Amino acid sequence: MLGYFMVGTRDLDSATRFYDTVLKPLDLVRDMTEDTYVGYSAKDAPENPEFNVTEPYNKQPASAGNGTMIALAAETRGLVDKFHASGIASGWTDEGKPGPRPADSSIYYAYIRDLDGNKICAFCDKV
Repeated sequence: MLGYFMVGTRDLDSATRFYDTVLKPLDLVRDMTEDTYVGYSAKDAPENPEFNVTEPYNKQPASAGNGTMIALAAETRGLVDKFHASGIASGWTDEGKPGPRPADSSIYYAYIRDLDGNKICAFCDKV
């Protein structure tokens, strides 16, 4: 069972601004702000697992894991599109434009990398 997950950042203020914008279309809102991390959860289910952005505890530079990705569920394909567009507009890197994967699949994905290189996916498995 998933409890929560975290990605590291080298610049918490910038990361917070970006995640505030990009997670909004997925109805994830910041519900925790601390000196070294911020936390997000579903607007209508704050008790569910949280997504956190943190400065590394060991004070070493944050780095993205090779092969590591976080996938966030969206209610509609349009919200996946908004997630991707807001990420690109915020300066994130396109890691895969919105669309079905594989091409004949009913599952719709979009991928971006944040400013620290973390790969974040939004997907919708509803037609």
